[in-house]
Amino acid sequence: MEPLQTVDRVDLDAFMGDWYVIANIPTRIEKGAHNAIENYRLDDDGSIATTFTFHDGSFAGELKTYNPRGFVSKESDAIWGMQFIWPIKADYRIVYLNEDYSVTVIGRNKRDYVWIMAREPAIDASEYAEILDMLESVGYDLSEIQLVPQKW
Repeated sequence: MEPLQTVDRVDLDAFMGDWYVIANIPTRIEKGAHNAIENYRLDDDGSIATTFTFHDGSFAGELKTYNPRGFVSKESDAIWGMQFIWPIKADYRIVYLNEDYSVTVIGRNKRDYVWIMAREPAIDASEYAEILDMLESVGYDLSEIQLVPQKW
């Protein structure tokens, strides 16, 4: 497949902070995640300190925390390498970002994982539908996308 088209530009400072995971194609560690939040912090060296937290299996489940590190590509600030285990950097592409930085979509060229995230624990149904249409048009299997339970 063609590489995923990313957004033209990302203001990294504006992108930093908390993002609620609204829906995804979950990785092995994310299956059954509730109240999933991804937090980004831009470090002095230009890398992205990441804290991913969720409750495992239910809202009352064990709190899990992971701390991968993001490395912004020289090619584009919308392409990152996300490192969970050294030296492997997973493909991480910002393929959708609305104008006010309140909703984003992170995809991968393999179309094996995707994350729809927002600054609030829910997004507008019409914007969600537009995102799904966009993801289908670039080769994602929508039957694999799951809503992530959020209750705050």
